[in-house]
Amino acid sequence: MIEIRIHGRGGQGGVTLAKLIATSRFLKGLSVQAFGLYAAERSGAPIQAFCRYSEDPITNRNLIYEPDHVVVLDPTLAGPPIAAGLKSGGWILINTPEAPEQYTEQFPNNAVATVDATRIARDNGLGTRSVPIVNTALAGAVGKMFGFPLEEMQAALEHLGFGGSNLTAARSAFGQVRLLENTSLPAPDKHAQTAEVPGHGPSLIEGAGSGLPQLKTGAWATEQPHRQQMIPPCNHICPAGNNVQGFLNALAKDKVNEALHILLRTTPFPSICGRACPAPCMEACNRIELDGAVNVREMERYAGDHGETDVQPEEVREQTVAIAGSGPAGLTAAFHLARFGYHVKVFESAHEIGGLLRSGIPDFRLPEEAVNREIQRILDLGVDVETDHPIDRESLLDIARSHDAVLVATGQQEQRKLRLGMAGTRAVMPGLEFLDRVNHGTMRVDGEDVVVIGGGNTAMDAARSALRLGASSVRVVYRRTRDEMPAIQEEIDEAQEEGIRIDFLTQPQSLHEEVGKSDKRRCTLICQRMVLGEPDESGRRAPVAVPDSEFELNCHRLILALGQSPDMSVFPEGTEVREGRQLLGLLETPVFAIGDLATAEGTVAAAIGSGRRSAIHVHNVLSGDHVTITEHAEAARDVDVWRDEVIGADTMKLHLFERQAGHQGESLGMARRRSTFDEVHLGVEDAAEARRCLSCGVCNECDLCVTYCPEGVLKRVGHRLEFDYAYCKGCGVCVAECPRNVIFMSHL
Repeated sequence: MIEIRIHGRGGQGGVTLAKLIATSRFLKGLSVQAFGLYAAERSGAPIQAFCRYSEDPITNRNLIYEPDHVVVLDPTLAGPPIAAGLKSGGWILINTPEAPEQYTEQFPNNAVATVDATRIARDNGLGTRSVPIVNTALAGAVGKMFGFPLEEMQAALEHLGFGGSNLTAARSAFGQVRLLENTSLPAPDKHAQTAEVPGHGPSLIEGAGSGLPQLKTGAWATEQPHRQQMIPPCNHICPAGNNVQGFLNALAKDKVNEALHILLRTTPFPSICGRACPAPCMEACNRIELDGAVNVREMERYAGDHGETDVQPEEVREQTVAIAGSGPAGLTAAFHLARFGYHVKVFESAHEIGGLLRSGIPDFRLPEEAVNREIQRILDLGVDVETDHPIDRESLLDIARSHDAVLVATGQQEQRKLRLGMAGTRAVMPGLEFLDRVNHGTMRVDGEDVVVIGGGNTAMDAARSALRLGASSVRVVYRRTRDEMPAIQEEIDEAQEEGIRIDFLTQPQSLHEEVGKSDKRRCTLICQRMVLGEPDESGRRAPVAVPDSEFELNCHRLILALGQSPDMSVFPEGTEVREGRQLLGLLETPVFAIGDLATAEGTVAAAIGSGRRSAIHVHNVLSGDHVTITEHAEAARDVDVWRDEVIGADTMKLHLFERQAGHQGESLGMARRRSTFDEVHLGVEDAAEARRCLSCGVCNECDLCVTYCPEGVLKRVGHRLEFDYAYCKGCGVCVAECPRNVIFMSHL
């Protein structure tokens, strides 16, 4: 994207010049913007106008603070303020009879062009002798400066209804403009990071040759505007505690590394969660009321896959912390404790670390490469690991004696059972065992009819894996309806798309082996139809059997994916496990249960959140500090009022936003999906989806308030908004134009 800022005075046609440049690009098929900064548009008053053009759709509505090029309509404005934020190597075009060499010392970092547009305008009778209109002449000079053919600039003029003398002026300036390139400088880089200029975003008045209004009107006001910040619904609901709005805002500015840095404040697993999270943030997204939720999951994956950042411990501490279990909760706790500076050792009963990240989620949803990469980031912090080391009650006591704190993150290892008969036979297999064998390449179901009982992610993953392993048919049996299924909705959709049948409101009753001579012994599953009755203890409507509705299903293999429960045998009898509460009876060493063992929430994101909270709690216990969850993530900055409330769509001004189609990313074709374990979702090519984020309740520096302030007494300084209350009348225009409910009025 190319961005041009135009400086001039009222009556010279600066806004029209922006429209002419934009139109020339629009006629070539590019996306364009052209607009002015209004407030003191009286004749002769300094004004600014802006132009953008890009091959990609433009969604940025901010003023242009860091332009690629600058055009100056009035030579009296040619000073340091007009070059504020200008990228090194960019052009400065000045309407002046002077040669460009006269400005090289003043603008040493830029190429300079000059043209006497005032004389050309007067020669062609454009405007008056005292106020010549120079925009069409400068349009021709801009075309020559940027290498646009003269015909393209003429087409833009004609498209906007300019002809005759205006065309002549443009042709004259095209031929007369003098260009002085600075060959020692690179061309402007749209990704270049420019130094922040004091008074970031010069207002219409500041730095443009004028001063504030002479009459102080602040005494008239009965109300004053202030800046506030509220909680975006995505941030509020994220189980991992991620600053969703923050990382999306960074991605929207193409700052991928910064987005990853923001995510790593709370989670070590952005690439993993970007694939395996149920994404409640998307269900809560206020943009649903406009045109559909922002695809946060794909954006988190993009930041995790493409971002780079260095993670180092904050300091070195003497205390040691042991963690039993290396699933997402245990590894998250290890990550944050290692960053705090503690010596961390993880004990894992399996041969590899990762827990269900390795054994419970198949490659077509979560490739091994993504798991390895993000676990390695944790190990690079100096975390020690001991595998093939199961933890029981006795070994837990030994670990507690040799460490300053212990976190138990052994998850839910007890798989729920269903008494159907034939337990322990080859025909019946627990879902997690099936997935573990699939991931290790030791499972075969070629030509088999497979039935999966359950409605969670394990059931969907097992069914889809069986299909890929060559099963003749796969069907899922679930005793409630689709609305009650706890599995990720997209995974249910994809399972059905792949040809897996789901029998809802179906309760298995018993399993019997058929008598036959086939090598593959078949079984008969007796099922009964159900209806939903009153809600049960979980709040879901309990299924009730329909009398005389039994029927049979034939299968070779039955996979039980009924959920898990925690194995409490590692603790002394009578131990009460709650997250954040120290377990008693294990010496004086603080011992905490974390993750699914303590919360039973059952998702990777929830386990990450528990691991982070527990790490901060342990740090506070060992260090005596009082770090809060908010401090560890990201607190509000540069605001007058922090409101601890979630902003809803009803308090947003959704009519101020454009509708934009979402980006879903590419997926494998159905033939490969059904026959291979290749990752189904291929991700997105860029971070354009992040620009759909509404930044609910958080200022994203769109500057509509600055643009529409009728007195020009509101400006941005760095990331702050500064209201000059001596001149502010309290009119409330800034509040009316703020789409995110960031600015509010308070009574004096």
